[in-house]
Amino acid sequence: MATTVDQVTQRRRGTGLIAHDSTLSAGGYTLIAPQTADGHVYLIDIHGQVAHEWKLPVRAGRHAVILPNGNLGYNGNHRESPNLYAPWSMWHGGDFYEVRPDGEVVWRYEDPTHHHDAQWLPNGHLLYAACAPVPQGFAERVPGGTSLAADELMYGDVIREVDRTGRLVWEWKAWEYLEPEDFPIHPGFGRYHWPLVNGLGMAADGTVLMSLRTTSGIIGVDKASGRVKLHIPPSVVSHQHAPVPLENGRVLTFDNGNFRQGAHVAFSRVLEIDPVSHEIAWSYQDEMVNAFYTAFMGSAQRLWNGNTHITESATGRLFEVTPQGELVWEFILPWFGEYPDAAARRTGPGRLNTVFQTWRYQAEQLPWLSR
Repeated sequence: MATTVDQVTQRRRGTGLIAHDSTLSAGGYTLIAPQTADGHVYLIDIHGQVAHEWKLPVRAGRHAVILPNGNLGYNGNHRESPNLYAPWSMWHGGDFYEVRPDGEVVWRYEDPTHHHDAQWLPNGHLLYAACAPVPQGFAERVPGGTSLAADELMYGDVIREVDRTGRLVWEWKAWEYLEPEDFPIHPGFGRYHWPLVNGLGMAADGTVLMSLRTTSGIIGVDKASGRVKLHIPPSVVSHQHAPVPLENGRVLTFDNGNFRQGAHVAFSRVLEIDPVSHEIAWSYQDEMVNAFYTAFMGSAQRLWNGNTHITESATGRLFEVTPQGELVWEFILPWFGEYPDAAARRTGPGRLNTVFQTWRYQAEQLPWLSR
């Protein structure tokens, strides 16, 4: 009798819980908002079982988090966002929800120009990346990248912070503070978005960390003045995502590795970097380096026991490593689907289990959860 072979390679290799060392893992619950799951958000336990589930009215634009009050903060894909350029449909969010565990929506905010990351701040404000066309004549000053079409605009990043009423309380425009000559676009990227802030982090001293995708590197912006106070350059990182400020003053980041200088294969790694000296204090990469790689998205989270939770986005692979680099937990997302709109499928084709970022939580952060 003939058998049908699953043509989805990632699913054929196995999904769900792959590995778990209960003596070394931090334990807890992992929050997952798959990109192609039609608005489903899953909270899984350490054994890979779904402990709770939400269904949002729009698919995930980017990711979801658990807020300090126990509610879900959700970054949804805005249905009416304009199609600014080719990959925009896959990258944007812009429809934000705060949702109780029972599914009741208690807050909503919309900005169709939002893309990539957003941070739900402790004071209840929302910090997020948006974009707008750069001023006339500015694009000509930006070096590098592939040429713009005659009728194509260059968009620049606008970082915004809004309060609970939706009032704008802070705004930062890349072209007002960055010298374009100092931030050239890598030849492998298009010129439609500069410098493409794909990740944000808020340090305790008010420094806003920004990950620059197309130019590579991480900057830290003084919120009061808007000036750049630190810069981790492309010589240290390679088209990274998710800059996370740590309590020790260092920055944890997911270093994707696109166009990595001096490497004959593409590979990803996670780095803990001193933002002043640029020294790498800790790193993780697979011993067969190209066995761990995602060309887009990705994140890392330092856990309460010192371990690090890692999201290898393109493959839907989540795993946890010890400070010594020993893998102690691994889970492959079993939720596969295509992007529902044709524009997104052109950039991200196929049946995917992709996820932007995932986060691990302790049981005490989820007091409403029936266990």
